[in-house]
Amino acid sequence: MKSRTPTENERIDEALELIWLLREEGRAFLSNFKVSSDDEYPEEIIRLLIEDGLVNIKGEEIDFTERGYERARGLIRRYRLAERLFSDVFELREDLIKDDACRVEHILSNELTDSVCTFLGHPPTCPHGKPIPRGECCKKYRVDVEPLITRLSSIEPGTDVKIVFIVPSQKSSVVKLSSMGIIPGVRIRLLQKKPTIILQVEETVIAIDPEIADEILVRKVA
Repeated sequence: MKSRTPTENERIDEALELIWLLREEGRAFLSNFKVSSDDEYPEEIIRLLIEDGLVNIKGEEIDFTERGYERARGLIRRYRLAERLFSDVFELREDLIKDDACRVEHILSNELTDSVCTFLGHPPTCPHGKPIPRGECCKKYRVDVEPLITRLSSIEPGTDVKIVFIVPSQKSSVVKLSSMGIIPGVRIRLLQKKPTIILQVEETVIAIDPEIADEILVRKVA
């Protein structure tokens, strides 16, 4: 296969993702193929895809070769897992999620992608409801498993957890939590959820607002 420049590889990846989306919608035809709004020569991208053995053209229909399918599948899997990570864990704005997910999909290794997937609990869909292609890590489970990391507010009373990290909406929240000993690495027990969140931190019992509990990411411990 011919060596491609970084720019050519980026355009090829964008084209493969577009074809994947068109196939999901049942619209994988040449008349619908335009990688970007300023792409005046989509036939040039088609030529690159064919030369690299990534697609076949049958009349007006565009279809993947086995090599093209696997490359596109990996791109879509990484992109949609990144969307889920940025949306569920970091609560980024929609515009930031899209831009950052586009960057991440090109740099994640297969091993790191599986780690992200396991971290999130093998989510079946992206935040927009589109399916996330399954990976090797998902094949170990017949059903979706509980995420390793979750929000403190979703934990049941009586559960022991360790704080993994905190995603504060305001800087003052970090200072307040730190003053109470609620910092990453600390083991706590959730005692009560309603009408307020009650925690046990070592020998101290602490009450916090439910909104703050949403900002604390934890992992269950035995």
